[in-house]
Amino acid sequence: MLGSTVESTPGSRWELAHTTMKLSRTGRALFPSQAEKGTLDLHQMHSDHVVNAPNAKTSKGLLKPDQKVHVWASTATTDVQGIYIRERAFTTQGHLGFDEDMVRRQIEMRQDSGAIEDEETARQGKQKAAEEHDGEIVAGAILRFFHGEDCDID
Repeated sequence: MLGSTVESTPGSRWELAHTTMKLSRTGRALFPSQAEKGTLDLHQMHSDHVVNAPNAKTSKGLLKPDQKVHVWASTATTDVQGIYIRERAFTTQGHLGFDEDMVRRQIEMRQDSGAIEDEETARQGKQKAAEEHDGEIVAGAILRFFHGEDCDID
């Protein structure tokens, strides 16, 4: 998005199912119920990642030179779990709508296709599929974004 680089994660490592993300200062402001905890949990399903947040240079004129682009969370595998640009964009690498059944089916389909080759990675992902996640908290933040209720976050 906006000229960011997307690559396979080092070693083509998968982030599967329930994943804890560390919130940045902006992330704690976007998700005030998680601010003290400092983390947010979402289901993931990827072996690629956004390497760098976009900026005015990468966006080819779509962002102004002074436009602030905030990364709101990261993990050990994925530095850019989502970006926030006030009144412009709110993205997430995680899947806030995934539930246990969907995660298990997605892992099985990727195993069947040969995309996930490591049985232990798949087993761990399926095991974590039932863990409670914060999809509703992220959905709430997205709604606040669309309603313009987060204009004080910068």
